[in-house]
Amino acid sequence: MLAHPWAPGPPMRVVAGAAPSERKGRCGMTIRSEGAALHGRRRWPSSGIAVLLTGVVVAAMLLARPALAAEVTLKIHHFLPADAAVPSEFIGPWARKVEAASNGRIAFAIHPDMELGGHPPALLDQLADGTADIVYAVPSYSPGRFPRTEALEMPFLPASAEVTSRAAWDFFKAHLGEEYADYKIIAINVHGPGRIHVKGKGVSSLEDLEGLKLRGPTGMVNALMVKLGAIAVGMPVSDVMPALEKGLVEGTLAPWEIIGTLGIIDAVDAHTEFSGERGLYTVPLVFAMRRERFEALPKDLQAVIEANSGADVSADIGRIMDEADRRAKSRAQDRGDTFITLNAAETNRWKAAAASVVTAWEKDMAARGIDGAALTKAARDLVAKYAGTHSD
Repeated sequence: MLAHPWAPGPPMRVVAGAAPSERKGRCGMTIRSEGAALHGRRRWPSSGIAVLLTGVVVAAMLLARPALAAEVTLKIHHFLPADAAVPSEFIGPWARKVEAASNGRIAFAIHPDMELGGHPPALLDQLADGTADIVYAVPSYSPGRFPRTEALEMPFLPASAEVTSRAAWDFFKAHLGEEYADYKIIAINVHGPGRIHVKGKGVSSLEDLEGLKLRGPTGMVNALMVKLGAIAVGMPVSDVMPALEKGLVEGTLAPWEIIGTLGIIDAVDAHTEFSGERGLYTVPLVFAMRRERFEALPKDLQAVIEANSGADVSADIGRIMDEADRRAKSRAQDRGDTFITLNAAETNRWKAAAASVVTAWEKDMAARGIDGAALTKAARDLVAKYAGTHSD
């Protein structure tokens, strides 16, 4: 099996504070040494003792030297727990890879779970005010600010997260340059197709949505839920668990990965999926740096980050999310949860009802001077291109 491109490098650990047995490495990260102990009473020849003592003296001299400081330390801020799939399998390994490629001239301080303060919708603004240098954020948590990006949220658009993330990068390059002019977009990905996860017996038909209080992640998804008869409650995914516990919502729309990460999977009973080649919806996320901060770096360090950006990086985040989806779904199966897959006829009823949401969005974009119909078609065509299937 080939190692994926973000495989961890040397055994370095990022820790909150350095214990007495730790030291600072060239990358600005704390290095914890875990040397092996000598066991037994082996008799060493005098030449061996001399070599051993020489090694100890050299090691002591090296440890006594001041650590080489990085030229720049970049703060990465995001809204996910540190042990979630993307932080642990992408953000951390990506940072180590960039540190190594820069020969220690770039270091990173990674702050998970909104550790630097604020709420997830504020992440992109934190690039401007200097709170963070790089963020992993959901653009649509700021309604209307990134309108063209919303084309990636159309109902029944997504294939797998990996496929759709590769399509999202192409869509960004072709259509979103103006929208993200103030940012250096390192990657743009989507999560796996969203499902409906609820307490109780589950959603088996459109009629089951009537009056159901469901959390939706974005304005587009909430508009879809209202059209389909649900009571949509918008909130970031980090707020879902408390909302379920307080009875503010009866379920949520989300991919498998995040409900497993945040424990939501333990608060719901039933899960609804759809027939066909496309999922109900997805949401784009960006791994972004303030452009001014990026351009202030020396050219060769810009090149290091550039070499670790783009379509393959975006697709790899999607792959990580797909794999995390499978793990979380398996966990729900092991629990004995209820699984509902709507058949083709019922899925087509949902698609027909959702069509007016797309039409309304395209009209709204036209009023803003944006060709929404062209964007919708471009997004669907790109997903079809990489999925190897037809465009719905």
